[in-house]
Amino acid sequence: MSWYNSFGTTELLFVGLFILAYILYISRMIRISRHLQTGFQAIITKVLLRTLYFVLFLVALLGPLMGNATKEVQAVGKDIYMCVDLSQSMNASDVQPSRIEKVKYELKDIINAFSSDRIGLIIFSSEAFIQCPLTYDQNALNLFVETLNTGLVPNSGTDFGPPLRMALDKFTSDQSMPSQQKSKILVLISDGEDFGEETSQMAEEIKESGIRLFTLGVGTDKGSQILVRGVPKTDKDGNIVITQLETQSLKRLADETGGQYFEINDKRDDTSRLINAIDKIEGELRDTRQIDTSANKYIYFLALGALLFLVDNLIKFKTVKI
Repeated sequence: MSWYNSFGTTELLFVGLFILAYILYISRMIRISRHLQTGFQAIITKVLLRTLYFVLFLVALLGPLMGNATKEVQAVGKDIYMCVDLSQSMNASDVQPSRIEKVKYELKDIINAFSSDRIGLIIFSSEAFIQCPLTYDQNALNLFVETLNTGLVPNSGTDFGPPLRMALDKFTSDQSMPSQQKSKILVLISDGEDFGEETSQMAEEIKESGIRLFTLGVGTDKGSQILVRGVPKTDKDGNIVITQLETQSLKRLADETGGQYFEINDKRDDTSRLINAIDKIEGELRDTRQIDTSANKYIYFLALGALLFLVDNLIKFKTVKI
């Protein structure tokens, strides 16, 4: 026999209180019987009865597992690639403390929300790189997220094409799962300044492949300066560069692929809406197996203990006979 719950502090406390209570009870009965010069053997019946149903209640609390039962366990999950823009414009502070720091904070919430799914991380500007392949390891993912900064990639503009191409290639070449009908999701996070020429072509390929694409814009319409080593960035004419959230390309990309556009600005944070949208997508059945389980038979011990408890309260025993 095995047990559903282990014998711990709570159970030990109950046993200790029971023993202490009945030591005091028996001592009191013996003193009374000696004072009255009567027998006290009937106390034994009362103590044995109450000890019996106390033990039955304790066994029920521990949950005795007996017998064999077979249960089918299914592993269902999704594959999610997070594509994060690390161009210099992500250092803008129109979203506090900065666009990139806000993204890092929200990414951790997204990762925690999908603990049973595989998540990968792609970073990009004009080029794309795999920061973390698809994994279930949340600790590793959070460490990679914590290290994100705009110095990790070449900064010569933003191009949505390379990260979309890389994610598509990774999805289509992944043979680690036996099923070919996976729930594949792409989340593109950027301030929307897309200077690439292959974005529309990639949107068409993603739509044909059945991958779900969500875009998340970060920034404000007002925009702000871009600080490089603490100094505002300037153009070739010496004018301070102001970067603004460009929603048009992100919305168009979401529309062309049948996805949705979400936004983070100084007054709005759609991260929870993004999580809900991903959560509604049905996961893929990855594995099914049969496991042997034992049934918890606590109810029988509880019922017998309750019956003895009623007997104890309905039928009175004379513990001291005069």
